[in-house]
Amino acid sequence: MKLPEQFTPKLITAFREGYGAAELRADLIAGLTVAIVALPLAMALGIASGASPREGLVTAVIAGFLISGLGGSRVQIGGPTGAFVVIVAGVIALHGFDGLVLATLLAGVILIIAGYAGVGRLMRYVPMPVVTGFTAGIAVIIASSQIGDFLGLRTGPVPADFVAKWSAYGASIGTVNWSSLALGAATLVLILGVRRLAPVWPAYLIGIAAATAAALLFRLPIETVGNRFHALATGLPLPRAPHVSLALAREVLPSAFVIAFLAGIEALLSATVADGMTGRRHRPGQELVGMGVANIASALFGGLPATGAIARTATNIRAGARSPLAGIFHAIFLLIFMLALGKWLALVPMAALAAVLLLVAWGMSEAGRFVALIRTDAGERGVLVLTFLLTVFVDLTVAIGVGVTLAALLFMMRMSETAGLVAIDAEEEPELRDSLPEGVEVFRFSGPIFFGVASEMLEALRRAGQRPRAIILRMEEVPYIDATGANALATFTRQARHSGTEVWLVGLREQPLEFLARVEPRFAGARRASSWAAGLRRLRKAT
Repeated sequence: MKLPEQFTPKLITAFREGYGAAELRADLIAGLTVAIVALPLAMALGIASGASPREGLVTAVIAGFLISGLGGSRVQIGGPTGAFVVIVAGVIALHGFDGLVLATLLAGVILIIAGYAGVGRLMRYVPMPVVTGFTAGIAVIIASSQIGDFLGLRTGPVPADFVAKWSAYGASIGTVNWSSLALGAATLVLILGVRRLAPVWPAYLIGIAAATAAALLFRLPIETVGNRFHALATGLPLPRAPHVSLALAREVLPSAFVIAFLAGIEALLSATVADGMTGRRHRPGQELVGMGVANIASALFGGLPATGAIARTATNIRAGARSPLAGIFHAIFLLIFMLALGKWLALVPMAALAAVLLLVAWGMSEAGRFVALIRTDAGERGVLVLTFLLTVFVDLTVAIGVGVTLAALLFMMRMSETAGLVAIDAEEEPELRDSLPEGVEVFRFSGPIFFGVASEMLEALRRAGQRPRAIILRMEEVPYIDATGANALATFTRQARHSGTEVWLVGLREQPLEFLARVEPRFAGARRASSWAAGLRRLRKAT
């Protein structure tokens, strides 16, 4: 059975177009390059999420393999990302790791359904102030979570709440480990230096390797990955069925929707960026389907939620990737690293991983875009700041819901301001008025007639204050009408007929014409004409 084009993985398309030795060599090099970049990131994100480096690496291997193999983008690289850190840590804290596994599995199912339902086309309409606000908020929370490791503080268990976390840091500020701080700062400077002087080199891996070597050489009294995770296993675990109960599913379902939302938004955003860099087009429906399968598989292997990673995808493109095989090779190389370097990963200093995550958080913050949006009008600024503050101080789920709702209300308010109803009088258009039969009034609509403007429209019609023999409503500039707008129009038409006034709808465009025909075929007895000239001829004949 042939798959529909929009639900065909790009891997199949790449093979159909022809795949030879040159493409294989390019994909192998790109996959190795991205794996080197992804190794320290996967470890750091696993720890920041409240799990361990192993979970981060397992996610990068399993989900990364399937996102490339089944996705709708030719060069997308998938794995754990900073966007999930906050929600994952929260789910683990409330429901344990079993709760996270179930939430990730449910999110995968939601993504598959969303992909086949065509929701991928809708996710692009999430307003930029909302995306920027919660992304910047997540960046602040990630950075805050790393302060203790960067300074080497002896805080004990740190509260998840933002204010309580900083209170704990303040209470233990006297326990700063200066060796940890020096090593973290040196790692930070080294990574930034490599990025500036040799941008094609794997800066994160170089920073981690140098910090680990320095800690061993100088026998620094600092905490390492092995100190925190005493039984750090290597290799892939066997898949296992998650613990499922109706009560647990009900509790984690809101988190599953947030995970699915974040995964979808970030994956499609990353794929869109990749399209701009390569000149190709991704398939949003199949991208969500592949993302859903990858998250289900990650959950079964005890991994974390996964999505498309913009920075790693860009690295893949710059390294010369030709097909999704580059992403598959990246996952295979990561697995090899896990098996070959497992015992060395325990020696990585926590301060060095904290430095990596501080840079990840800064990259996520999109400070330039945040500042640019702050300079826009009050409405956009309000959505941005409110989403940011709710993300940091309340909850990510609340932030997304409130941000999207507020942005939608703001948009509808602005749309209602563009809509208008104007009575055509003799001073404005004397020739038109002279051509009208006696006792006929003309009104012109402009803009969409929807629930946001329905009441104002009805009130404007009522303010006409007279009872002419006929009213002509010119609709040429109305591109859209919804049920509430249609109801207001029908209400006015019935009231006019009750007063002995005939109503004409002139120049209806395609959507309003079809919608009104479905709502009420005769539409409250109003007469119709395809154009102003046709309506005027018919009205003259009627008189």
